[in-house]
Amino acid sequence: MIRLFVAISFPDEIRRSLAALCAGVPGARWVNPEQFHLTLRFIGEVDGRTAHSVAEELGSITMPFFDLNLFGVGTFGDKRKTHSLWAGVRPNPELNRLQEKVDNAVLRAGLPQDRRKFSPHVTLARLNNAPVDRLGAFLSHHALYTAPGFLCDRFVLYSSFLSSSGAIYTPERVYRLDGTHADGDEEDWMSAEADHWDAQEAAAYGHGE
Repeated sequence: MIRLFVAISFPDEIRRSLAALCAGVPGARWVNPEQFHLTLRFIGEVDGRTAHSVAEELGSITMPFFDLNLFGVGTFGDKRKTHSLWAGVRPNPELNRLQEKVDNAVLRAGLPQDRRKFSPHVTLARLNNAPVDRLGAFLSHHALYTAPGFLCDRFVLYSSFLSSSGAIYTPERVYRLDGTHADGDEEDWMSAEADHWDAQEAAAYGHGE
């Protein structure tokens, strides 16, 4: 079984901007800047065959590149317990369209509809009894946070491994929105598509060399 999700990764400039926010709240477990992402669809644990189907269906997605802008901060939770801190995203019809395409691709791979409403955000920290006053001060101070806009031209299929120190995210496949391969792009934001994926699938189904 492999745990998967689909997300947008960020160029280094955006990672640095987000990392600069990550301080000032006791009890916060800040996300490693290398793991900042904007989730388009959480998939969860699937077997190798389903993972392969998801990866193939995602490859059919094409649409124009679009600009993306981060803005503001907020929290998830309720009055009794706030469990996470995030940076927001300016409303963007193209982002919503991409998310719908990703969701439809996952459905074509045989997985159920995600009933949760898409709420685009970038998780900054997990919270554990953060002082209300310090958290309030953080939200007030960064209420108008904005990062430089950037061109969204790709999305990523990630695997997630839950370790004792937290989740470890690994990019399995990178998909450019124009349908071309991300491999060999010297200006790629991250490593090329993980070349072990097909080898793993072949071994799983007895087609290895």
